[in-house]
Amino acid sequence: MKAVVLAAGEGTRLRPLTEDKPKGMVEVDGKPILTHCLDRLVDLGATEFVVVVGYLKEKIIEHYGDEYRDVGITYCHQREQKGLAHALLTVEEHIDDDFMLILGDNVFEANLEDVVRRQQEDRADAAFLVEEVPWEEASRYGVCDTNKYGEITDVVEKPDDPPSNLVMTGFYTFSPAIFPACELVQPSNRGEYEISEAIDLLIQSGRTIDAIALEGWRMDIGYPEDRDEAEQRLQESVVAD
Repeated sequence: MKAVVLAAGEGTRLRPLTEDKPKGMVEVDGKPILTHCLDRLVDLGATEFVVVVGYLKEKIIEHYGDEYRDVGITYCHQREQKGLAHALLTVEEHIDDDFMLILGDNVFEANLEDVVRRQQEDRADAAFLVEEVPWEEASRYGVCDTNKYGEITDVVEKPDDPPSNLVMTGFYTFSPAIFPACELVQPSNRGEYEISEAIDLLIQSGRTIDAIALEGWRMDIGYPEDRDEAEQRLQESVVAD
């Protein structure tokens, strides 16, 4: 299964860490966030990386070259950062089957393999990790509703009044059906093409989207303190092992 990595972001909230490098090249526990992502994807059996780059893209390309741990890398350029659905459309020509998608600013110590396994069962058009967060924090995320079978029935991006406290994390699997849905997405109030709207369009068209409860932890590296917390958690994991 190919793996798409979204790494075009500028990381303005991470400054000064991103003044001279893209967000994915910020180091966590001695190696770039992207390396943490790629290592997890190799372990999941990725056959090819398709990496979406943008801000200071040459830093990423020079660092990784055309392969990482014997897995080839194709780079796609997102010229303007207009949201995840917009970024995903830049890779469409390179994808012809089910694929993994990881946000290149997330560090995972979690059950990603359960998501891949569910996609391979051919019962769903997409699957992704979901996490319960405090209700007061849910409005910062893409919020999900599920039915009794664990299928996603609704996704709302950063709602003022969240319908649940179950939120999307940064790891997904999709069939190519996601690309026509991304084409139909209209800009949100933030002016971005949201992946949550593309997922909602899949649901409305009768596709099955499965939610997999996160076991372990993940950290979205949005601020310098997030980087510090992720480092601490990784070091604690090593001590525990």
